[in-house]
Amino acid sequence: MRNTAWYSRFAKSAAHFCGRPRVFTLAVAVIVAWIVTGPMFGFSDTWQLVINTGTTIVTFLMVFLIQNTQNRDTAAIQIKLDELIRATRGAHNALLDLEDLEEETLDAFRARYEALAAAARAELTKGDFDTGTPEP
Repeated sequence: MRNTAWYSRFAKSAAHFCGRPRVFTLAVAVIVAWIVTGPMFGFSDTWQLVINTGTTIVTFLMVFLIQNTQNRDTAAIQIKLDELIRATRGAHNALLDLEDLEEETLDAFRARYEALAAAARAELTKGDFDTGTPEP
């Protein structure tokens, strides 16, 4: 647990730092410096290998940092949505933790809500309102 908390704090800080304009500017400067040095090194294979290796390493590491922050953000959003469902009178508590259900169950829920949406659109074309709370 302690290692996970450390990694989460590190990933959050690193992702926040890497998303700043200064870091982007630094990355552009590195690429410009690499391009400018091309003629000095005769556009050699080693010259190309430097940028390829560097960008591959940075990309590989950033994928894990981004995925960690995205997972945490998604989990927080799901908890907030669950709380809104729980606290709303008339909301269907069966929709809590929907993201953890099997694909077939999700498809069944989706089909019910798509049918509700189609019915609401049909009501709109008749000039009626679509603000009711029909049961799925």
